[in-house]
Amino acid sequence: MELAVAQILSTSAQVGQVLASRRRALKLSQQAVAAKLGISQNRLSELEENPDRLTLDRLLAMANVLGLELTIHDKAIRDMAASLPAAGEW
Repeated sequence: MELAVAQILSTSAQVGQVLASRRRALKLSQQAVAAKLGISQNRLSELEENPDRLTLDRLLAMANVLGLELTIHDKAIRDMAASLPAAGEW
């Protein structure tokens, strides 16, 4: 069973890195993923290298093909939780 990992992304370049890394981890070729998305291998390569050109619909489709999901969280809640003392520090 694969370990679930959550990543906080703040740039489009990070999105491309995560998508390409996930594809490789699943041992999927660009050609295989592109076929599932209905695009060319060259286009998928471009999107992995320049993810700022991804539309939201395409990003969601790629995430789905790669078994990923996108979640949006309130940053203030995460920051507040991080500032709380760890268990046993009371």
